[in-house]
Amino acid sequence: MSTQTLKVVSPVDGSIYAELPLASEKEIDTTLNNARRAQAAWRHTSIAERAALALRFTESFVAMKDEVVPELAWQMGRPIAFGGGEVRGFEERARYMVDIAGESLADIDVGPKEGFKRWISREPLGVILAIAAWNYPYLIAVNVVVPAIMAGNAVILKHSGQVPLCADRFATAFKQAGAPEGLFASIHMSHELTEKTIADPRVDYVAFTGSVAGGHAVVKAAAGRFIGIGLELGGKDPAYVRPDANIPFAIENLVDGAFFNSGQSCCGQERLYVHADVYDRFVEGFIDLARTYKLGSPLDSATTLGPMVRTSAASFVRGQIESAVRGGARALIDEKLFPASKPGTPYLAPQVLVDVNHQMDVMREETFGPVIGIMKVSSDEEAIQLMNDSPYGLTASLWTEDEEAATAIDDKIETGTVFMNRCDYLDPALPWTGVKDTGRGATLSRVGYEFLTRPKGHHQRIKTS
Repeated sequence: MSTQTLKVVSPVDGSIYAELPLASEKEIDTTLNNARRAQAAWRHTSIAERAALALRFTESFVAMKDEVVPELAWQMGRPIAFGGGEVRGFEERARYMVDIAGESLADIDVGPKEGFKRWISREPLGVILAIAAWNYPYLIAVNVVVPAIMAGNAVILKHSGQVPLCADRFATAFKQAGAPEGLFASIHMSHELTEKTIADPRVDYVAFTGSVAGGHAVVKAAAGRFIGIGLELGGKDPAYVRPDANIPFAIENLVDGAFFNSGQSCCGQERLYVHADVYDRFVEGFIDLARTYKLGSPLDSATTLGPMVRTSAASFVRGQIESAVRGGARALIDEKLFPASKPGTPYLAPQVLVDVNHQMDVMREETFGPVIGIMKVSSDEEAIQLMNDSPYGLTASLWTEDEEAATAIDDKIETGTVFMNRCDYLDPALPWTGVKDTGRGATLSRVGYEFLTRPKGHHQRIKTS
């Protein structure tokens, strides 16, 4: 029987950038057995030993930066001008989660009780299956991989078929760091075998980042098993610009939040609500800045907007734009200003839509591309209602100089994170989590460790007479 292969079609030029064999059932079986064996020993190591390995792994990966950046461009289209940012973010998150591991995993003293000793410990779950997405392949994976290892687990990483070389970079860095055999493994699997692996009793937790449909598939595959599942799924992140906002600052940050990574960011800005008092000024400045982007090959250091991950993704976004325009929206950027933007390719110009409403998919359904809809609102209350009018809830951002007003609005926003005067950023000190169809569970911060461990109670009677 011939070996199935995974072909990576590059968004740069449509060429086959890499071709890798998919794992067989026998190879997956071996990987699972090795992970169980390695974890049985690893769970008894000290936090200091785990930290030493995690830091060596981090240093090994960061040393690959010059190879990783162009590799990212070829696999998913990130301009080389920005690829280094993912490496820096990787290092920040990895080091932070190592730094807080001792405190986060420490035993909890529940207080004195005469004649007894009682405490709660955090026990590792076992083997963690991480299924990561392509849009920030290193950042998404490191959110799970490093804290899972620090918590005493073994990890198997199955990355998106668009960026399989990223998983292999993790494996190389762990090998260079001297990780025990089987403690970490990268594996390329078909959808069918991924589902079988989720159902395998040797897997103790699944961390998935991807689409809502993908999340449902993961839950279905795990049906009948009492294991934890972490899901980071779709998003339609909103922003609200109040009349007292620093408008130039808001424009600069929201344009970047909408168009960075060609709009393919989990917490990218997808819909903006701007107070009527500053609406015209904001829209004018937003368009002016958006027009300065350079769309082109991600291998060109001057490019600030690369291709979308694949032609079908660009076609989907074009469809949302066209549907909105048919429904009465106005597109304010002439696509001719971006000669590289052509139908039938993954290259797509940035677009700003006004006269939009919540009957349009572009304001309701995830776009994941370089287009933003801007609506005029008359009050905080209207903005809150519209921001919450979504099946998703990852992040929201508020743009104001009034901290008290922002805090009051924050309390009414239905998302996992609310920003004030920033967006499209993940602080490793805070839990990365969502509500509604965005998913469940959390990564990063002290809270993230709670999902990669289980509590164990210890109750000792120390006097029997």
